[in-house]
Amino acid sequence: MVSRTEKFRGSRTHGRGKKAGRGAGMRGGKGNAGLHKHKTQYMLKYMPEHFGRHGFKRPQKMVSAKITINVGDLEQVLDVMKVQGVAVEKDGQMTVDLTALGVDKLLGSGRVGIPIVVSVAETTALAKAKVEEAGGHIVVPE
Repeated sequence: MVSRTEKFRGSRTHGRGKKAGRGAGMRGGKGNAGLHKHKTQYMLKYMPEHFGRHGFKRPQKMVSAKITINVGDLEQVLDVMKVQGVAVEKDGQMTVDLTALGVDKLLGSGRVGIPIVVSVAETTALAKAKVEEAGGHIVVPE
């Protein structure tokens, strides 16, 4: 049996028409070529959202990501804080300055077993209740 290539010997286009066998000829270019020229109607019909900007990005001065810590995690890292000098023991209570660490808010997940005096800018009601239940209190600096 004669191979396909052999069958087309002597034929100028091998059955592909004028430009179909060369590059991206019959497609009108590769990829998104011509979306503003000869493929405009295709783009308007099937890809109307393709060009332009979509959505918005909030200005960075408006976005504030607060650095938080849970009361359960606070008790676990007290030893490390003692070494750093952020936590000090006074009158049987641990005094912790979270603002010096750069923590903005104290959250209420976890358990507190020892009395802790915490200095932090913001706190949740649950965190405050847990710290006070353990015999400590929260100081909010002005």
